[in-house]
Amino acid sequence: MLGLSMGHLVILAVVVLLFGNRKLPELGRALGSGVGAFKRGLEGRDWEDKGGDRS
Repeated sequence: MLGLSMGHLVILAVVVLLFGNRKLPELGRALGSGVGAFKRGLEGRDWEDKGGDRS
């Protein structure tokens, strides 16, 4: 079943119960933008994009 084990399904069910169906897309967007910002920070592109100075 899509490569999901019982543990994955339990975690997914808990997340849906905690946050509800309406909050899940918002939570996914926030998580995605956070990961993107983290990757840009690791590459040092965040400062270059905003024209800031690292010092």
